[in-house]
Amino acid sequence: MKVDGRHIRSIWLEPDGATVSAIDQRRLPHHFAVERLTSCDAAADAIKSMLVRGAPLIGATAAFGMALAMRADPSDAALDRAYRTLIATRPTAINLKWALDEMASLLRPLPPSDRTAAAYSRAAEISEDDIAINRGIGEHGIALIKAIAATKKHGERVNVLTHCNAGWLATVDWGTATAPIYLAHDSGHAVHVWVDETRPRNQGASLTAWELGHHGVPHTVIPDNTGGHLMQHGMVDLVIVGTDRVTANGDVCNKIGTYLKALAAHDNGVPFYVALPSPTIDFSVADGIAEIPIEQRGPDEVTDMTGRTADGRIETVRIVPDGSPVANYGFDVTPARLVTGLITERGVLKANRAALAAAFPERNATAAE
Repeated sequence: MKVDGRHIRSIWLEPDGATVSAIDQRRLPHHFAVERLTSCDAAADAIKSMLVRGAPLIGATAAFGMALAMRADPSDAALDRAYRTLIATRPTAINLKWALDEMASLLRPLPPSDRTAAAYSRAAEISEDDIAINRGIGEHGIALIKAIAATKKHGERVNVLTHCNAGWLATVDWGTATAPIYLAHDSGHAVHVWVDETRPRNQGASLTAWELGHHGVPHTVIPDNTGGHLMQHGMVDLVIVGTDRVTANGDVCNKIGTYLKALAAHDNGVPFYVALPSPTIDFSVADGIAEIPIEQRGPDEVTDMTGRTADGRIETVRIVPDGSPVANYGFDVTPARLVTGLITERGVLKANRAALAAAFPERNATAAE
């Protein structure tokens, strides 16, 4: 997508064919910076520190991390060490394990002399596949926006509410939840996005608003608790969110607060859609609430906030009294019964096992092995 009119991806391979560069999302929206990743440990730290984040981008970064590891040492021991290092970075997003398993299954049978080139090639393929998948999500999702637009008076906009950042910054390009929005905007449809600020970390206010603004998409940032009010007053036409893992039965694990949006949408008859690339489906898990590990992150994400002062300085301040305990659950699970549909690269599906298995039989078969 675009930053200051220039196309850019969230992660890419430098012309030297070895170094990986990524946008440092910790410094957005106030400063645009690029970090060069030159080792597996650097890639792992980028994932763990949330320099990169979003399930698809985490997977792509992990794949490049394996390539960087093989460049340094293509031995069996180094391969195993890289896998262990990267898999330990984030527990909830299934794309991380999927990408690492893809890399390991390719590399382990190869002689060490062939591993570096093969690793870089497969990591690049995973990145390109992510872009194509997200474009496919956009092509199927735009039909939902067009259908609503057809019911509007001429010039009235379609209002989409989203949560967290499921934009191109969470993927290699296009985004998941934002792909239909970008395609609709670029094709001339009047679309407006309600952007949840998404506490803690404010990924909506900091990241989604930043990328929508740079691409020219009309949007409004709202406090997390505003969505239900907007839905009650007919100001939301549909909700589109992303996801870090979808179970075989269609339960959706996403950024904390997604479940509350789904409840409000259900109560007000607002369609609630989840945009997901197929590597996010975990056919090995049936009950999302019982089986998906929910990441608990550090208290500073809740106690502290960072922003720009009136004189341009970037400062971090504490907003919670000293001594108050903090709970920081990173994700919640939305039951399939609350999901209107799953927007995938192979169409808009019902949130159930039969629909997912029929659309992605190869992934269902792999999970059954």
